[in-house]
Amino acid sequence: MKSKESNWRFFSFAQTHAGKVRPYNEDAYLECTVEGVWVVADGMGGHKAGDVASRMLVDTVQQFVKELPRESLGIDYMRKALDEANSRIFDYSQRYLQGETIGTTAVLLFVQDGRYHCLWVGDSRLYLQRNQQLVQKTRDHSQVMDMVEQGLIRAYETENHPMANVITRAIGVGPDIVIDQISGELVWGDQFLLCTDGLTKELPDAHMAHCMQSNIISDSGLALMHSALVRGASDNVTCVLVRATNTGGDNQQGTESDDTVPLFNYARQ
Repeated sequence: MKSKESNWRFFSFAQTHAGKVRPYNEDAYLECTVEGVWVVADGMGGHKAGDVASRMLVDTVQQFVKELPRESLGIDYMRKALDEANSRIFDYSQRYLQGETIGTTAVLLFVQDGRYHCLWVGDSRLYLQRNQQLVQKTRDHSQVMDMVEQGLIRAYETENHPMANVITRAIGVGPDIVIDQISGELVWGDQFLLCTDGLTKELPDAHMAHCMQSNIISDSGLALMHSALVRGASDNVTCVLVRATNTGGDNQQGTESDDTVPLFNYARQ
């Protein structure tokens, strides 16, 4: 997909895959390139629940995006969309699932007036590649990240830690939600990667950066997805790539239970 905002041109690629172990896909994504909004979500709650939560989230954001003209959108409005998604998912679980805890991570990218904004909840991530350097811009809302910051474990120990799949925030698990935000100036050639942990569990940052070197954004996206699948893809895998440029030379064509566990007063049965 391709869009133009003033002198900025945005190209994007989006794809999701169930992976090579899970029989169903609880990930979802939204690609509203014309409006400058992209979302990745990783549902939790098991079959017929996690996929519902992630789909409800992206559907709610899409509804908000399409209700206003592009120039009327803003980051505060996007935050309201996530708040509304939280309420809808929580209400759904109370009405139809006897209060069973379901939810979803969310990472949202919004570009406007030469700036980028990211809202996120959970451990789905936003990376920025600028001047050939790939940097993680979000901070995982996870038990292991809390432990790293407390000095209890080192960063390299997180992937294989017994609590690696425990998240401390998710949309839809309660009536209220705390949403984090980062913002910054866009630079020509910036490339953003939004992804679920199904990608980052399989690929180290250096490998992802290598995959993202192509001048054709769809080639970069397919390289990321293929690499994750080749390495086993034990979880659902979703990635969205967004590239900011001032040229038009990019040939863009446009197991049975969930292992992600929310850290709330809740025990999975």
